[in-house]
This record gives sequence, structure tokens and C-alpha cells, in this order.
Amino acid sequence: DPVETFLNRLHHPVLAGIDLSLDRMHRMLSVLGSPQKRLPPIIHVAGTNGKGSLLAYLQAVFEAAGYSVNRYTSPHLVRFNERIILRGKSIDDAALHRLLNHIAPFLQAQPATFFEATTALAFLAFAEHPADVLLLETGMGGRLDATNVIEKPLLTAITPISFDHTEYLGKTLTAIAGEKAGILKCDIPCIVGKQEAEAENVIEQKAAALNAPLYRYSIEWKISPSPVGGGSGWGHVKTQNNVSPPPGLPPTGGGVFYESPQRTLALTPSLAGKFQYDNAATAVACIDLLPQFAITDAHIAQGLSSAVWPARLQPITRGRYRDMLPPGIDLWLDGGHNPQGGEVLGEWLKEQEKPIYLICGMIRGKEVGAYLKFLAPYAAELHAVAIPGEAQSRKPEEIEKAAAELGMAAYSAASIEKALQTIAQRARTPALICICGSLYLAGKVLTANG
Repeated sequence: DPVETFLNRLHHPVLAGIDLSLDRMHRMLSVLGSPQKRLPPIIHVAGTNGKGSLLAYLQAVFEAAGYSVNRYTSPHLVRFNERIILRGKSIDDAALHRLLNHIAPFLQAQPATFFEATTALAFLAFAEHPADVLLLETGMGGRLDATNVIEKPLLTAITPISFDHTEYLGKTLTAIAGEKAGILKCDIPCIVGKQEAEAENVIEQKAAALNAPLYRYSIEWKISPSPVGGGSGWGHVKTQNNVSPPPGLPPTGGGVFYESPQRTLALTPSLAGKFQYDNAATAVACIDLLPQFAITDAHIAQGLSSAVWPARLQPITRGRYRDMLPPGIDLWLDGGHNPQGGEVLGEWLKEQEKPIYLICGMIRGKEVGAYLKFLAPYAAELHAVAIPGEAQSRKPEEIEKAAAELGMAAYSAASIEKALQTIAQRARTPALICICGSLYLAGKVLTANG
């Protein structure tokens, strides 16, 4: 595959290390004709967890309302093309190859990291393909992230912040939040998802300095088990509580409601896990601040209930791995890989009323114990594996040791297939297997499963 070969060359160590400024990115884009100045209207998203889910919900809502969407996310799961979505479809190989050839000479003269080079490439693609909106996800931090060369987004959004990439972003939540809040822009509204107080304080200070209006979880908007009714608590703006039942609500009632001065709406997220109510609500909060788009409550309900985002509590219902298991053993896949990702997965596992078996692989640099401690109370066994073909993979023995220290019944397996075979022989049905610990592992699973 010529595209893969070229992309592998971008990973070559002689290219460049992390550059703790945006100077290199600005120079490269300037030579390429400043494509970042010719992009569709942008929603720029930073945060530690939930960025991808938020973008998936937003894309589905915009598309339900008839708008065209470009999207940039990372990492990819199966193919690089997934990172660059042009009007709802992954960039094709021909376009990708043409753009790679176009930037190659510039990279010879001006080294860049893989993410800088591919972000410049993405900006060229987005500038060539007009759309109604561009959903732009940061790669790692915010302030010095390669995507942060844009000047005037429609909105910024910050999803929950927790500990990740501490070697680059800082060892404290305050430091990490400072980096993420670096995407805030003068006078541009920012939607703030659920945050620890420490992170929220940093965002509020940064917003005050830039005169950026904040639209915050549980302050300007909230989610609740049932609507308050009558617009109480929202000042002089009346909520639309005369809808009966609100769009998206199953006829039997129940569910979770989003409430803001603009609307009261039942949330119907398509993705599994309670935390997806928060991600879906953050998407609705973004729509609240985009009156220039003709998006109705019905469009929102349709989008939230149809969004697709692989490897986030994804049931695997067919394919090679599914076929290795007897009926009665459910197979799930989750790409969460930091302590907050572990906490979210743990909350979901707690609700499952059957024995749980984990197959876990992780990247070096991730805190294994801090992730696994949330899963330990609910797992019958953990089978540690290496991530196939990944040089940065942790050794299974390291994961096994960390799990054993938490009191888990832990084993190392030679491969994902071997782990599945062992569990299939030992587990009584019904049971549940969850493959977890890394988006890289999730990508390998989706590829191998077919």
C-alpha cells in the first residue's frame, strides 16, 4: 500500500521531535499557501476524554439537519483515512496520495512531527473541499497543538480533563487544564463539559482574560433525570417545556433530559455507557450557541440516536473473533486508556449482571494500575496481551503484575486469539468479554476481526 509506506516514512525518527511552539507549524503552512485560512467554519475541540464521541454526535446532528461536515480526529483505528472526513466520507487513497506527494518536498526542507505533517495535509484537504462546518479535534493538548493555528473558530469546546500525556502536558490537573484551555480565543464562546473544580477554575481564568463567554455543564446547561418545568432556574428565558413528550423521548417515558435556556430535550445517545449522556449533552450545548444553523430538536434527537463511534463500548456482534466464542458469551471492545477511561468502563461493567473477563493491552507510558483499579472489582479474570505489531506496547507480564497487585486473577496470553480460546473454555455462560486498554489495540482487533 503506497499510502501506508509513505505514512510510515513520516514516522521516521530523523523527521522531528515534539516542538514546544507553533512556529514550525506556521512556517510549514505558510509555504503550503496558508490553507488554515481557507477552511469551513470550525468547532475546535480539546479535552482528555469524550472528544471523539462529541464530534460523532455533532456530525450526526448536522447531517440530520442536512448540513455537510468535514471532520478531523486522531488516532485512527484501522486506516489513516478515517482521520480526515470530507463531506461525511473518509478521504480516498488517490486524494491522500496526491496530498502526501505535494507536502513531501516541504518536509525534506522543514522537518515536522507525524501529527504536524498530517495536520497540514488535512488542512489542505479541507481547504479543497468546502463544507458547512469543520469539526476539528486537537491531537494532544491545546495551546501548542498543531491544530491551534486557526484564528477564528465558530466555537471552542472542552470535554472532561483528566491525567494523560503528563510527560508533555504537566503532572497536575491545573497544568493540563492550562494546556487544554489554550484553544480558547478572544470573544469566541467555549462550551465546557463536566470538569473537576480545579480544571474549571483554570478554564474560567483563561476565559476571563480573553473575554471568551463560557457555557458550562451544570451552570448554563445541565442534565437531569426529569425536566424541571416552567423554565425555573434559567432567569428570564422561558424553556420550551410545552413539548409533550420532548423529542427523542421513548413513548414509555424515562431517560435523561438536557435543559438550557434554549430547550428541554430528552437525550437518546446511540453509544453505550452512562457517560455518553454527558457527551451527547455537550453536543446539544454546542448547537444551542449556533443559531445560524437551522437545527431543530427533532434533528438533534435523530442525530444523537444515530451517531457511530467505533471502539467506545462497542459490541462485536459478528466477525472472526465473535465466531471463536460460543453463544451466550458477549464480546465488547473499548479503547479507553487512561484513569478516567478506566473509571467510565468500570461504571459500565458494574451494571452488567454476568461474569466479566477482560483482555487487556496497553501502551508504555500509560498508568496501568491507575486504569485497572476501576475494573478490578468487577472482573472474574484479566488476560494481558501485547498489542500486535506495536513497538510501544507494554509487555503482558507488566499488565499481569499490576492486575495481580490489585487482587485480580491475572494471566498473560500469547495473543488475543489465545486469550479468547482460554476464556471460551473456562467461562460458563452467560458471560461477557471486554477487550480494553488501548485505542491501538482496538484498531488491531477491528482489523483482525474483519
